[in-house]
Amino acid sequence: MSPLEIIGLTIFILVLFVGIFSTLFGIPGTIIILLDVILYAMITGFEKIGIKLIIVLIVLSVLAEAIDFALGMMGAAKFGASSKGVRASVIGGVIGAVVMTPTLFGLGTVMGIFLGGFTAVLIVELIRQRQLKPALRAGYGAFLGRFGGIFVKGFFSLIMIILTLSNIYS
Repeated sequence: MSPLEIIGLTIFILVLFVGIFSTLFGIPGTIIILLDVILYAMITGFEKIGIKLIIVLIVLSVLAEAIDFALGMMGAAKFGASSKGVRASVIGGVIGAVVMTPTLFGLGTVMGIFLGGFTAVLIVELIRQRQLKPALRAGYGAFLGRFGGIFVKGFFSLIMIILTLSNIYS
């Protein structure tokens, strides 16, 4: 690989990480991943990533966003990206990647980033909810619905990344 190809692949993988990490804050990370994959496929001339994979990723992305939307319509609480939550998720993502990478290698890095960040945001949000007056707290159903939506979107993002990278490196 030439240095330019290595730089391009590195940027591609970093955007994949941004996509899975952004799901923690309600940003449509599956769409970021999908757009990144489509751009990579177009730049490489659909050599490693074909139309079939892109269609599968579109279906997964739409399904993940639809589930998140449905949970939102059923009353799942929306949480903002507070500065404490962002810091905690970054720290949790790094810790998760460090812990899971030695055993699962690349998959462990991606899973660790998501699961570590998810756990950190969950803890910060639970602490924040406990500090609010009872009348201002989100109900447990709404709270769990929101984190269920985040987890589902993260799971679909993880599947999208695994499919994409397995096609590139196989």
